[in-house]
Order: sequence, then structure tokens, then C-alpha cells
Amino acid sequence: MAAVVDPGKCVGCGSCESVCPVEAIKVQESVAKADESTCIECGACVSECPAEAISLP
Repeated sequence: MAAVVDPGKCVGCGSCESVCPVEAIKVQESVAKADESTCIECGACVSECPAEAISLP
């Protein structure tokens, strides 16, 4: 599994990209998306997201 982004809450700020230790999350078309094959479910993006748009399953 990977981090889950709620596109309705995501503001595309890129904070999650900057803290991901494995570069698994990218902002594309103003919405973040996590790569399931790369994400290690560390939660760094979850705690960094100012919009509370990211969660772990």
C-alpha cells in the first residue's frame, strides 16, 4: 500500500515531495500522488501536509 491523497483537499503545495525520503510522492497537475511501488509508508508526508490531505491506509 501507499500513502493516500484526497484530491479534494490537496492544494498542490509540494511539501510532501520535499520530505519524502524515497521520492515516492509527486505533485502532478496540482495534486499529489504517491507511487505504490516506491512508498515505504513512513508517514513523513502525512505529518507535513498543511491541508491534511494525506493518510496512510
